[in-house]
Amino acid sequence: MLLLATMVAIASSANAQEKQYKVAAIGFYNLENLFDTINDPNKNDEDFLPTGSYNYTPEVYQDKLTNLSGVIASLATELTPDGVAMLGVAEIENRSVLEDLVKQPSLAKRGYKIIHHDSPDRRGVDVGFIYQPKYFTVLGSKPLYVEMPLRSDGDTSYTRDILWVYGLFDGEPLHIFVNHWPSRRGGEAASSPLRELAATVSRTVIDSLLQADPNVKILTMGDFNDDPTNNSTFKVLQAKQKIEKLKPGELYNPYYDFYKKGIGTLAWSDSWNLFDQIILSQGWLNKEQSGFYFLRNEVFNRPYLTQQSGNFKGYPHRAYVGGVYQGGYSDHFPVYIFLIKEVK
Repeated sequence: MLLLATMVAIASSANAQEKQYKVAAIGFYNLENLFDTINDPNKNDEDFLPTGSYNYTPEVYQDKLTNLSGVIASLATELTPDGVAMLGVAEIENRSVLEDLVKQPSLAKRGYKIIHHDSPDRRGVDVGFIYQPKYFTVLGSKPLYVEMPLRSDGDTSYTRDILWVYGLFDGEPLHIFVNHWPSRRGGEAASSPLRELAATVSRTVIDSLLQADPNVKILTMGDFNDDPTNNSTFKVLQAKQKIEKLKPGELYNPYYDFYKKGIGTLAWSDSWNLFDQIILSQGWLNKEQSGFYFLRNEVFNRPYLTQQSGNFKGYPHRAYVGGVYQGGYSDHFPVYIFLIKEVK
């Protein structure tokens, strides 16, 4: 059985000889407060209840599941009918909402499996990971705790754990880190050290993996709450924009050039940010290898995901605005990358 569903033929301009390739896609999507409607005393979920301030009824929850699953089902289908082989997600309440999500009619046939660990985040949201077993064999997963400084009142502050998943992708070892770094609450500059702390947690494990194998294949994805040019991503994570200028140990961020061109994944105060990124180790960049290599990256910013009128025209068509359900999707656009390898 072929591990990957789609093969594309690309003709050589030199000799018109056709080559066949396997193509796979991997993505990330911030699902904007995907809560269930059940009160969990250990979660800060009071707004997202039928009796809460958002009037978060079972009907709203089902509508949100339908909308989000439809988006996920459409990702990357321009090159592979199976869509994304793996998807990191953020802003989910628990494992149960992911189980409900992958059971939706638009996704059920793909047989997505779930990896999730509860985080101590003060907002009650976690990161998670879904994958198609025919593409990826999970060998293990681990939550990486981000130790935050004490708050001004002396109480402990918490953020989302970073989810580390490792396994075999078409037989090749693969490590994935799903991140949702601390927000810019209190201002970008004042909160930047918190995101740098989170970046250090990811980078420390990445360093250990690269030390063992400089060609190891790593994907670091997430809502970083920072752009590709900020200290947390550019300096601490060492995610750079030019493949030909990468130094040993540095990572490649294909979303850097997108950001410089004004392409974003979320909008605020009439300006765009590109917080949602997928960053690659250098093991993905050699096009002469026998394994998968990087083909291209995308932001899924289709018109139907965009607000078409009103004060937020042009912004992502989000689920809630001012506590009122809008019937939208998320305040972030999803992102994904294509990987490719030749079939000999």
